[in-house]
Amino acid sequence: MHSHMALRPPRLVALAFVLLALAIALPSALLGETVENTPGIGAKQEKFPEGAQIYNQTCAACHNTGAGRAPARVILGYMTPDAIVTALTSGAMKAQGTALDQHQKEQVAQYLSGHELGMAKADLPEPPPCTPDHALFDREQVPGFAGAGLDLAATHSVSSEQAGLDRQNVGKLKLKWAFGFPQANRARSQPALGGGAIFVGSHGGKVYALDRETGCTRWTFDAGSEVRTGIVLSPWDADDADAVPMAYFGDWTGNAYGIEAFTGKLVWKVRADEHPASVITASPALYGDTVYVPISSLEEAAAATPGYKCCSFRGSVLALDARTGEEKWRTWLVDQPVEQPGGKFLGPSGVPVWAGIAIDTKRGSLVVATGDNYTHPATELSDALVALDLDTGAIKWHFQALEGDAWNVDCVTPDPDNCPEDAGPDYDFGAIPVLATDEDGRDYILAGQKSGIAWAVDAETGKLIWKRQVGRGGMAGGVHFGLAEDSGRVYVAISDMPDFVERPFPAAPGIHALDLKTGEELWYTPPPENVCEGRPLCIPGNSGAFTVTPELVLAGGDDGYVRALDAETGKQLWIFDTVQDVPTVNGVPAKGGAMSGGAAPIVDHGQVVVSSGYGFVSKIPGNVLMVFEPE
Repeated sequence: MHSHMALRPPRLVALAFVLLALAIALPSALLGETVENTPGIGAKQEKFPEGAQIYNQTCAACHNTGAGRAPARVILGYMTPDAIVTALTSGAMKAQGTALDQHQKEQVAQYLSGHELGMAKADLPEPPPCTPDHALFDREQVPGFAGAGLDLAATHSVSSEQAGLDRQNVGKLKLKWAFGFPQANRARSQPALGGGAIFVGSHGGKVYALDRETGCTRWTFDAGSEVRTGIVLSPWDADDADAVPMAYFGDWTGNAYGIEAFTGKLVWKVRADEHPASVITASPALYGDTVYVPISSLEEAAAATPGYKCCSFRGSVLALDARTGEEKWRTWLVDQPVEQPGGKFLGPSGVPVWAGIAIDTKRGSLVVATGDNYTHPATELSDALVALDLDTGAIKWHFQALEGDAWNVDCVTPDPDNCPEDAGPDYDFGAIPVLATDEDGRDYILAGQKSGIAWAVDAETGKLIWKRQVGRGGMAGGVHFGLAEDSGRVYVAISDMPDFVERPFPAAPGIHALDLKTGEELWYTPPPENVCEGRPLCIPGNSGAFTVTPELVLAGGDDGYVRALDAETGKQLWIFDTVQDVPTVNGVPAKGGAMSGGAAPIVDHGQVVVSSGYGFVSKIPGNVLMVFEPE
């Protein structure tokens, strides 16, 4: 018996939650309570048999195989039914959609998404436009942050002065206003702040510029598919009346965008990778006149499609001219896949970048953290930290945390034809690498892995300084998006969601603080006991990105609570339950949920902006942006 087949039963249990996100049906006994609006849940073919028949007859030949660069079937499964109908009626699939009448389009959309088309037919209000006194962008309010990591080093750190919050007043935070994302059950785009506005993307495929004071809408941009990445604003001078700042982001179908920040007008749109399963999940990074775009994919899931030739995706980083979108360079992180002996597999493949980018200005480098290979041969840049030259993309150094990690979702199906021999544990890096400097001037690159290990390497050479087993780890455990540094403390969020697999290290969900120089644990704040009692889909622990100041840690949890902790001790100073119906300024029914992705709570001048909802991997859905201020 092959080793990956021998390991299949425990892995099947361990991945119960992960596979939901990848649209693979598992027995309900493994999954516990589920909800209708979580992607991947429910037998879609049984729920929408007419749509299944139409899809199989007219669409599957391309979308199940990637023929003609058609988006992979698994990508379509993450779209809202409304977005699919739009694509078939007036969007990218308009030509193909002419073969279907409106009823057939709607049936296919419902089958692919697993949801009824009720949201499109509902009389949802349009977001209220701003009155003249709130519609103008204030040029004196220059962008508060440099990107998804808040600064170029991606520390997720804000000074106490900029934060406007400390231990004394954080407990006085009250909800100021809320915005409900229509046609959405998750909120995964980290907001950007500038010009007196909040810029944020949505599951429904729209990007909004909202007035910070009132929540009214200054403009809306329709990307057509989910905008999961954070929004990155270009800087401008406060006294430059002629500046035309830009906003950058990527979407779920692999497009990168540059739009005007003050108008929402499209300047350029680039297909970042022609592979049909490519997606952009990590936020782009902006430095100088270049936008750096990390490329990921869902081919790891598409590999479970019967008859799929696995695998051909190659992870890469793409450098684009910030004003025109013209390609400057691309660095592939794995060689061109070729047919392997026996003719069954293609390889090498994989090495996606689904975390993000830190910019090392001192050395002229960008640093990425990578995922696993999908097939053999396994390569040296998988599960690794990689430093690239900012100007050329040349690889300067790499540090591989785990060798031989070749894995795809077919490894946990009943007939794992596409699973690699001796499949690895699927220990990707998901958090943006962090560049930090200690009090002696030594520069570190910090990283967190799904293994539950936090890593520190030398920023100059990539050589290991220390590593610390912080959490139990697992395919659905360890570190996902949460990593930050401030004042010589490294903060690590641990998920360690239950997977019923025995491992040497105990589960340790929650927030951990480590010493930057040594990796020694300074404090650990676990979730409260019984926090999930009577709370459907609640999971104790922290997967999401978070924000720190010298005094505070602001973190949302998989349990639906957002908390402020004391940065020195881990003591809880404030808590808010986002899993409740809240009135919204745009009239869309909304409530919060799990906070489990790359959208950290953002703090700036006394205001905290929280994106809440993670209807994904069987976590609590939600569709709200909340803004808090001290009472």
